[in-house]
Amino acid sequence: MSAESIRLPSRFDYSYHREFNAAYQAILGKTGVSTLILDFTAVEYLDSAALGMMLLLQRRCSPLSISVKVRSARGTAKEILAMANMQNIFEFI
Repeated sequence: MSAESIRLPSRFDYSYHREFNAAYQAILGKTGVSTLILDFTAVEYLDSAALGMMLLLQRRCSPLSISVKVRSARGTAKEILAMANMQNIFEFI
């Protein structure tokens, strides 16, 4: 089993929707993936659409037994994730 990651842009919002979907669809199409990591290293801003995309991703990964983790969330992005209680849904690493 392996881990794959998606490096998110500095502005994680609806404008990234198409690229985000393409990135996770490619990962979900692979065999042997046990973990999908959302890399927040560059993220400075995210909006409610980004939160919705994360929840949809979680719903797609759960039946496949793929865990979704959030890496390197910091600053405002981390505060927004905390306000949305995302730590109850995703493991922060």
